[in-house]
Amino acid sequence: MADADDVRRIALCLPEAVEKLAWGMPSFRVHGKSFAWLAEDDASISVKCPMSDRDELIAAEPEKFFIRRGHDDNFAWVRVRLAAVEDLDELRAILLDSWRQAAPRQLAASYEDA
Repeated sequence: MADADDVRRIALCLPEAVEKLAWGMPSFRVHGKSFAWLAEDDASISVKCPMSDRDELIAAEPEKFFIRRGHDDNFAWVRVRLAAVEDLDELRAILLDSWRQAAPRQLAASYEDA
């Protein structure tokens, strides 16, 4: 099971990623743009996700992906329950996908790690 320490370690290994406390929660950013947030209870993270993909993710794996109705409805983010993440490779893939959406195009294109 993935935990907050795993999130922090993986997120900060991504190029030019930094951690910043915002609204009382750790956020992970690249060039000033957020790509992940740890929830206050460290049980979930929020990551960037195109709204066109979000409902499909939630429908396919509702035990893993969710949004807070009324709060996340209009934002291109999805929440991920860390307890439902299969392994650290999956957590890394989730964080990397979100990082690529936030990173400047040249930086994201130059990072060839899958």
